[in-house]
Amino acid sequence: MSYLTLLIILFGLIVAGYQIGQRRAKAVKPKLNSKLPEHKLHSLPGFHGAYVALWCGIPSFILMFVWLFLEPNILSLLLEKQLGEQISGMADGKVELLKSSIRRAAENSQFPVDTALLAVVESYKNIQNQANIAGMVLIVSAAIIGLLISQRNIAQRFMARHKVEYIFAVIMLLSSLVAVLTTFGVVVSLVFETIRFFDHVSVSEFLFGLHWSPQIALRADQVASSGSFGAVPIFAGTLLITFIAMLIAVPIGLFSAIYMSEYASPKFRNIAKPLLEILAGIPTVVYGFFAALSVAPLMRGWGFELGLEISSESALAAGLVMGVMIIPFVSSLSDDVINAVPQTMRDGSYALGATRGETIKLVLLPAALPGIVSSVLLATSRAIGETMIVVMAAGLAANLTANPFQAVTTVTVQILTLLVGDQEFDSPKTLAAFALGFVLFIITLGLNILALKVVNKYREKYD
Repeated sequence: MSYLTLLIILFGLIVAGYQIGQRRAKAVKPKLNSKLPEHKLHSLPGFHGAYVALWCGIPSFILMFVWLFLEPNILSLLLEKQLGEQISGMADGKVELLKSSIRRAAENSQFPVDTALLAVVESYKNIQNQANIAGMVLIVSAAIIGLLISQRNIAQRFMARHKVEYIFAVIMLLSSLVAVLTTFGVVVSLVFETIRFFDHVSVSEFLFGLHWSPQIALRADQVASSGSFGAVPIFAGTLLITFIAMLIAVPIGLFSAIYMSEYASPKFRNIAKPLLEILAGIPTVVYGFFAALSVAPLMRGWGFELGLEISSESALAAGLVMGVMIIPFVSSLSDDVINAVPQTMRDGSYALGATRGETIKLVLLPAALPGIVSSVLLATSRAIGETMIVVMAAGLAANLTANPFQAVTTVTVQILTLLVGDQEFDSPKTLAAFALGFVLFIITLGLNILALKVVNKYREKYD
């Protein structure tokens, strides 16, 4: 029995539990001393059904996730016990490789394995099947027990609605905690690895050094440079591409938001706004292909005609395409902010004799300015964190230049290149990726905090 079959069975039991709870609630006979009317339950039948369904599903799913986590470790211990003397004195790496081979042979009979291990493979396969069956029986049993126990609580005065609302409140609280703990874990891991990096490289060299060449010998017999970790060229390239992208995204996005909000007819808006927001759903790798295969050669051709030397991989090409990608962020958020300005402010401006342009310039934009600034800062954070477009259109060269016609690189691109391939996580080359990630985290966090402060300080509340 596969886990897909198990999920189907569990969802079937949950639906059955809902129906049983609902029908049992409808069939409840009122007590003679009940203060409630004879025809009325404390909670609607739907809440009783939801209560039974939740107690059927939650314990079984918790048990399933626990089993999925424990089962591989249990099987690994049983496999080591079966191997016994065969792995005595063997290095840990070789033991793991041997166990991996046995697992693959158990999953695929065509996988080559030593004949001396065939008996172990068959035994492991039997144990694995028994473990799967035992786990599924245990999980389904938990669902059935939860169903039977919960449906016995149904009565006229049973507060099913309060129970269901409490369970959903706990679920939402746990979801919030997962998000918070995930963020905390990311920050802790970044800080820990960054501290390890600064044990090898000084902070001043990393933040103020002008040469970035992280190639470093990982082994004594390997020929490589000693490594240079001055990150200023990377920060400069990130700012250059982000600046070009925002020069494209902010005016076009803001003007399109103003047009959609104040000039476009409802029919045109209903068609154009979704089409504009489709840009936000296009994968960034598609933008990267477009930048590398269309925009960059076009820029190079125009530069040749004008007597300018534009590299085939340039900050200009990457910035232009990235700006197009960010337009929906600025446009959509700014449009929502402008539409949130009360109509009475427009009407008052028109009543005083102002034109539509004067109303937009002197009334709407000042009122919506905090939201617009916030959208721009959030879009800037999005641009700073972009990777694929820069990899495919701007290159990997860490050049310290303000010339948009030259190839540059960004923080995210260097993180990608440093962590690709076989790496040792004790090497300064690999740990540099975490230091760059920490700096990027601080920058984007600062932009988000700045956006919140701008909104909280300058926003106006309207009745």
